[in-house]
Amino acid sequence: MSVPALQTELLTRRFGDEEVLRGIDLSIEPGQVVGLIGTNAAGKTTLIKCLLGLLKATSGACRLLGEDSWNLSASAKARIGYVSQDFELLPWMTVQGMCDYTGAFYESWRPAQVERLRDEWQLPSDKLVGALSVGQRQKLAVILALGHQPELLMLDEPVASLDPFARRQFLQSLVQFTEAEQNTILFSTHITSDLERIASHVAILRDGKLAWFGPLDTLKEGCKRLRVHAQQALPLDFQIPGAIRCELHGAHALVSVAQMDEELRESIAEKWRADVQVEDLNLEEIFLEWTGSRQDQASSPEKVSS
Repeated sequence: MSVPALQTELLTRRFGDEEVLRGIDLSIEPGQVVGLIGTNAAGKTTLIKCLLGLLKATSGACRLLGEDSWNLSASAKARIGYVSQDFELLPWMTVQGMCDYTGAFYESWRPAQVERLRDEWQLPSDKLVGALSVGQRQKLAVILALGHQPELLMLDEPVASLDPFARRQFLQSLVQFTEAEQNTILFSTHITSDLERIASHVAILRDGKLAWFGPLDTLKEGCKRLRVHAQQALPLDFQIPGAIRCELHGAHALVSVAQMDEELRESIAEKWRADVQVEDLNLEEIFLEWTGSRQDQASSPEKVSS
């Protein structure tokens, strides 16, 4: 049995009295490409930093490549590539100098690959890093993270400053990266179209908790919106198993569920003497359903009475 590339157990992280991560249990296997999504302040960056050992967990366990994240060995660190949201670079160096400087830290540095990506992404080698645009600096940060062909790549909003064409180039590079050696990627993003292009799995953070984790196809096939039209007013405690969100309007309810099947539809129709219409959702709509409500999933669904 392979060792998970990333693993957390009841991971909690507090900043003062604020609990940003609340009992995260997550296991990512080698070769998986995982998109990490959630609203701002859901805890995505904090989770990535805890996994990398840049922040210490308040409680719980956090492991990366089989080692404790807070005590990573030099050999484990050499197998990791990371691009942060701020991607700090040395402004007085040229692009070529920055590549050479970074490559000196890695025995497995691949200058030919770095040069190819630099040419494809139109980064002039003799230009000062400080004179690059924000998008160009982000391209350079990604190239530097890929230069040693890391076994594990961690990306925190890696395309936030890239135009659509550059984003497509970047995603193609990731596809080539994973196809070559079955490398593992965890990347946070708000762009659902990027998820659909490259992610094999999706992790959804909601108010510091892991609301859902699994294959992207399972998420897309299972998550549906139901329109329930009953013959009489539905009770205020109206609930449906697996509901993500529920809006109640007298005899009508609008419900989103994580896993839909015909048995569930029939049981709702029979129990509440209702007509149940099932609607498909695209990935952006699924994201909004999972993250649109601030209420804990374990609590009763959201009620909107008429």
